[in-house]
Amino acid sequence: MKQWVCTTCGYNMIGDPPDVCPFCGAHHDKFLSWEDAEKTYRVTATQINESVIQLVSVPKLGLEHAAYRIETENEAVWIDCPSAFNRTLEPVRKIFFTHPHFMGASNQYRELWNAKVYLHALDAGNPLIKSFPVDERFNNDFTIDGVAAYHIGGHTPGYTLYIYQDVLFICDYAFPPGPKMRLNPFGPKTETLQRAERILTIINSYSLKTVCGYNYVCGFKDWLPDFERAVKASARG
Repeated sequence: MKQWVCTTCGYNMIGDPPDVCPFCGAHHDKFLSWEDAEKTYRVTATQINESVIQLVSVPKLGLEHAAYRIETENEAVWIDCPSAFNRTLEPVRKIFFTHPHFMGASNQYRELWNAKVYLHALDAGNPLIKSFPVDERFNNDFTIDGVAAYHIGGHTPGYTLYIYQDVLFICDYAFPPGPKMRLNPFGPKTETLQRAERILTIINSYSLKTVCGYNYVCGFKDWLPDFERAVKASARG
């Protein structure tokens, strides 16, 4: 199987390499074969709390979205997926995605571990991921092993956030943390703003302590006022 990784953004491409990365537009001389990527990048774990681990490639692999491993009472699952394939990682049986922009090496982990890939049906038809297998194309909110999934939409049609116990997995709906936070500008602005209101409604029903973003982890008490300001700023235009 031919597979390539863009070192500029971390996007994976399955099949013959295109002239430019379909995600970031980098020239093909920035691509590595997946075999070379596995030798170059080590997916490294950082403990967030007793149940959650952040997974990122070291050295940094472009704009790679962090993945998160959750140890539920029944089994381990991932939220999103590393860009690099490391066959030595502890296996999981389920990989839940927030949205389709960074499927990472999910197809390889899926095959290695016989895992199932979950993605909202509205995002599963995205042309960027036509070569990536998706096993469960869900349409509704659900809870599996204590991991709660909420369809948000906005940034992408099927954008989904996840909550496990007191941890919110928000990925890149809003970034960076701090006073400069803004809603993700790469998507329909009006819908992103409208659906951010649903996020506020959902998270206000939980007692959250930690927020796991696409490249950051921070305390919920610090993150929430930043998010509320970002929503208000977006509404003002």
